[in-house]
Amino acid sequence: FRGLIVDILWMRADKLKEEGQFFDALQVAKWITTLQPRFAAVWEFHAWNMAYNISVAIPATQPEQRWRWVKNGYELLRDEGIPLNPKSIALYRELGRIFQHKMGGVSDDAHEYYKLQFAEEIGPLLASADNGLERNDNRYLEALIATPNEWSAISGDPNVAPLIQALRAADDKFAGDAGFVKNYLSLRQNPQRFKPEAGAVIEAYRGTPALKRFDLFAKNYQLRYEWKMDPAMMVRIGDKYGPTDFADPNRHYPMDWRHPDSHAIYWAVKALDVAILQKDREMTSHEVNTDRMVLHSLQNLFRYGQILITQGPPDPNTGAPGSKDIFLGPDLRFFNSYNSAYLAVEAKYGTDRGRSEAYDNGYRNMLKNALLSFYQSGLRNEALAIYKKLQSRYAFDEFKVPLEQYVRFRLKEELESIGFEDAKEQIMMLLINGYRLYALHEDDAAAGNERFAQEVWDAYFKEFGDTTRIDLPPMPVLRYYAIGQFLNSDAYPLYIREALLERIRIERPELLKQLEQTAGQLRQEMEQRQKTQTQ
Repeated sequence: FRGLIVDILWMRADKLKEEGQFFDALQVAKWITTLQPRFAAVWEFHAWNMAYNISVAIPATQPEQRWRWVKNGYELLRDEGIPLNPKSIALYRELGRIFQHKMGGVSDDAHEYYKLQFAEEIGPLLASADNGLERNDNRYLEALIATPNEWSAISGDPNVAPLIQALRAADDKFAGDAGFVKNYLSLRQNPQRFKPEAGAVIEAYRGTPALKRFDLFAKNYQLRYEWKMDPAMMVRIGDKYGPTDFADPNRHYPMDWRHPDSHAIYWAVKALDVAILQKDREMTSHEVNTDRMVLHSLQNLFRYGQILITQGPPDPNTGAPGSKDIFLGPDLRFFNSYNSAYLAVEAKYGTDRGRSEAYDNGYRNMLKNALLSFYQSGLRNEALAIYKKLQSRYAFDEFKVPLEQYVRFRLKEELESIGFEDAKEQIMMLLINGYRLYALHEDDAAAGNERFAQEVWDAYFKEFGDTTRIDLPPMPVLRYYAIGQFLNSDAYPLYIREALLERIRIERPELLKQLEQTAGQLRQEMEQRQKTQTQ
């Protein structure tokens, strides 16, 4: 009888969706998950309805409301659907898709807001200043793995217990065990929300083993129980898919877990782990698409895996923090990880001609795009190595010409069908290589890169200038981001980066002034947005 009711409700939910009555469909989906919690398809529908349909039913002028529904969608799968259906590959994949497409993509007008909010929420859990461990340090996650998982273990630690008792005495918000960790993390980020005595406790314990240990515990606890993420698995994924060192391709850096595509890979790998454990399994479309998700996310991280968050000055009247902006730029360090992942997938589906051909087309396109990115960044040896892969693997006429001739052809081809990510990637690579060339006193070549970057920007805006959702920043802003990325990239020797700063300081003071003006304009724009939001 219950199954019959569920069937009727399921048809009703589908009809409501087709009619655009998304909120009504939401309620029906809730009924179904209550009646049949192990009906995986309805959890998938329920989450998709919230993250995609309901979110975009809200005006783009209310990004915080849109974000709430996107977040509701992925939290529903993560916190309820998957725990009740732990063997459903489809649910893991759908969760990864929300991260990859809805949050990591550009199809939603509020996509930058989603990216910023997500990065800001998880960011504080990815480093420990008390322990001197940074986000990009493998030792941080290793320290979390070595930290207790349970409240009873840390509260019973005689070295940490006095800190816990001091916080309880300082503020009633720490009175009970429930919510203690969340309140501690909030105190470290926003001390003004708590009594001054609570902040005084932190100051009194700063630098002590007790605070160092509890800080690691709190972040480990929050990652495990709130975000449902295992630090050991985060290390495993970083060791396999993380960005590589240009000097040593076998050395992987940690994933940037502020990036939605890193989370897409995490949940895709969870799905593949489930698939492997299934007895007498056949490779279903769910598994094929999950493998594809990993490859697509690695491509995305290659194209825009570097995250830069800028913040405007505090409000002069209230002292409130300035508004923030997020910019995602290319991270060429992901190429080796992508290439290794593709070759593993190719071996997995090697006897399946249809699947292997589909993957192969994507691989060839990625190699072509990566070649261009490396070449435009001035990393000719890396570009040449990729070109040799293309030549040895594909007997196509386009790969039978010299590298420079092929690059010219590809640039022409790109400009004729330029898209947002292509434009941003090309402009950033051209500008970064221009700075490298200028540091090496190759002034004519540097100027050529600058001119071509401007041509790409002009070509994009000629085609898409009225599409605000995927609007590129102005060229001065892109220059500002590009020089920051160049100066912080270990792909270029330190002496070259230092030479650039010295040349700009001595020979191009006007460029330094322009960069300072751009930084000032960005701050002013943030201030203006902040005023608008508070009106």
